[in-house]
Amino acid sequence: MLFSELGLSPEILRAIEEQGYSQPTPIQEKAIPLVLSGRDLLAAAQTGTGKTAAFMLPILERLKKFANTSVSPAMHPVRALVISPTRELADQIGENVKSYTKYLPLRATTVYGGMNMDPQTQELRRGVEILIATPGRLLDHIQQKTVQLNKVEVLVLDEADRMLDMGFIQDIRKIMSLLPKERQTLLFSATFAPEIKRLSNDFMKSPQTVEVARQNATNDQVEQIVYQVDGFKKRQFLAHLIRQREMSQVIVFCKTKLSADQLSRDLKREGLQAEAIHGDKAQSARLETLAAFKEGSLRVLVATDVAARGLDISELPYVVNFEMPNAPEDYVHRIGRTGRAGAKGVAISLMAPEETRQHEAIEKLTKQTLTPLPSASLWPAAPTPAPRKREVVESGGLIAPTSKGEGLKQPMASRRSRKAKREIPALLLPPRYKVEMIR
Repeated sequence: MLFSELGLSPEILRAIEEQGYSQPTPIQEKAIPLVLSGRDLLAAAQTGTGKTAAFMLPILERLKKFANTSVSPAMHPVRALVISPTRELADQIGENVKSYTKYLPLRATTVYGGMNMDPQTQELRRGVEILIATPGRLLDHIQQKTVQLNKVEVLVLDEADRMLDMGFIQDIRKIMSLLPKERQTLLFSATFAPEIKRLSNDFMKSPQTVEVARQNATNDQVEQIVYQVDGFKKRQFLAHLIRQREMSQVIVFCKTKLSADQLSRDLKREGLQAEAIHGDKAQSARLETLAAFKEGSLRVLVATDVAARGLDISELPYVVNFEMPNAPEDYVHRIGRTGRAGAKGVAISLMAPEETRQHEAIEKLTKQTLTPLPSASLWPAAPTPAPRKREVVESGGLIAPTSKGEGLKQPMASRRSRKAKREIPALLLPPRYKVEMIR
C-alpha cells in the first residue's frame, strides 16, 4: 500500500514524499483510516514504527479545512492538542509537524518546561491550530490564561504509559476537564498496561483498538547481546567495546543522573567524545547536546531513561545498557532507539552479577532467552591485585599480618612492649608538672 491510497491530500503527500516516505508502516496503514473516520483510537505498536505520523497525518487532513493565512489570532484557535510525557518527545513531534505542514497554512507550536515561558506565550497569543505540550507546562499556561482549549477537536495522549509512570495522571485529568466533551481522543503507546485500559474507559468512547505487534515485543531488526561484566570493570569494558566495534554513534543508558555524569567524565578521560543528558540538565544544554549527537559531532550520548522514549536518531547503529533497567519495559524502549524504520541495529547490555534479577525480568517480559556471554571472550579480565605482604613476628612464633585491622592478632608481649615505650605528650601531663617545667 502507498500513502496516496490512504485518503491524504496532495499537500500532505508532497510533504511526506520529500521526507523520503512512500509506503506506510503497519501502524500507519491501520491507524490513519480510523483517525480520519473520527473514531476514538487505542493504538499500540513497537517503538520506532512511526506512531507520530500515524496520528499526525490524519489530524492534518482533518484540520485542512481550517487552514488560513489570516494574522488574526481568533482565526487560529487550538484545535488539536498533543500531550507528551517528556520534553525530548514533545520537541521531536513538533519538528515532525513542521515538516508535515510545509505546504499547509496551519500553525503549530511546542511548549515544555525548562525554557522561558515568554517566547511560548507570544506564540500562543498569535494563535496556533496544533499545540504539542508536556502536562506541567501546559497547566502553567492554562493558569496564566495564555491558552484556551475550548475549541479542541482532537486530543492525543502519546506514550500514555510513560505519563502514568511519571505521575502525570492527576495533571491529565485536570486537562481533560477543560476540554470539550465532544472530541476525538487518540491514545498511542508502545505498551499497554492494565492502567492504560482503565484510563481509556474513563476518557474515551468505544475506542477502536489497533495492535500491530504483541505487547512488549522487541524489534526483530535489533540484534541483542548481553555480556556478563563485574560492576567495577564496566567502564573499562565499555571503552574497549566502543573502540573494538568502531562505534561512531552510540547511546549509553544509565539508571541515575549521577552515574550518567560520572560515566561521561570517565569516557572523556579515555579520549572518547561523550556528554550526558538527563533531567537535571538545563533544557538549552539538552537540546544542544542532542543536536551535536544527531549531526555526528558527538560520538557517545550518555542518558538516563529520559531519553529512552521519543529520541529519533536516523539509522542509529548502537545502543548500550550500561546498567540494566529496574523496569523491564524500559529495556524495550531503550533498545527501540536503534533499528528504527526498518534499519538494522545492535543493542548491547552489560550485566553485573547483582543484576541477574533485572535480566530475568527482561527475558520474562519479552519472552525470549538472552544468554549472557563472558566478557573475557571479548576483553581480557583485569589483573587481580597482588595480596598484601605478611610478616612473621618471631616472639612467640605467631604470625602478625601487617594489613590494617589485624593488629589484635599480634602477640601480647609485643603489644605490651610497644605500649611501654610510648611517650606521653606534655600537654596531657597534670598541671603541677607543667608548673615545675616552667620554673
